Amino acid sequence: MNPVEKQILGKVFRSKQKTFTSALILAAGSSTRMGGSDSKQFLCVGGIPVLARTLLAYQRAECIDEIVVATRIEDIQRVEKLVADCNITKLTAIVAGGVDRVESAHLALDHISPKTRFVAVADGARCLIRPDEIDRVCRAAYQKNAAVAACPIVDTVKRVGALGNVRETLNRNELWAIQTPQVFQISLYAAAITRTEADEFPVTDDSSMLEHLGYGVYTVPCSRNNIKITTPEDLILAEAILAAEEKAE
Repeated sequence: MNPVEKQILGKVFRSKQKTFTSALILAAGSSTRMGGSDSKQFLCVGGIPVLARTLLAYQRAECIDEIVVATRIEDIQRVEKLVADCNITKLTAIVAGGVDRVESAHLALDHISPKTRFVAVADGARCLIRPDEIDRVCRAAYQKNAAVAACPIVDTVKRVGALGNVRETLNRNELWAIQTPQVFQISLYAAAITRTEADEFPVTDDSSMLEHLGYGVYTVPCSRNNIKITTPEDLILAEAILAAEEKAE
């Protein structure tokens, strides 16, 4: 290796040290809206389990250095087999999740590498995310400290009262649907979790914890196809999306 090559590799290594990113894949939900007895994480889309598709995307993303999965305690062995079958080499831990999203994230956070500088928090059920989208959100977070995948709302959205009456029409130019990954500088994210738990602040996504902390979060436009598998209809939609993508290729 000549001196120039050594210098280039040295810069790359130092850059990775500054941006070492751990993906926290949250897959500990009860899947109640899916119905049936099996977790949605193990239902198949295009012949591949939902969680496997998600893990493969994060495995292939250049910015992701390690993967930690939080799942139901009764599913740990199934996740271990899935990881082995898919050769997910970036996985470093599978942990039992908590009673809600925040607790699951907190438990996963306890198992990340000491080298971690950023965490990419993701829904295990968003199995159509593309590796290049993951990388775009990560790189935005490296610049802004906090960035989330998102897409603009296209429907007209109205605020409705308790009796079903329309109270106002919201300006959709200011409305975005928030997805995952959501990528945060590690100390900022840890502080947000601590504050959220202390205040018993209700959250449905991780970026709202940073908003509660008073920190601005940057949105990164991603595909509307990055849906979360929640109901049986979502499986049908995901199959259709995959079929359309394959046809386009």
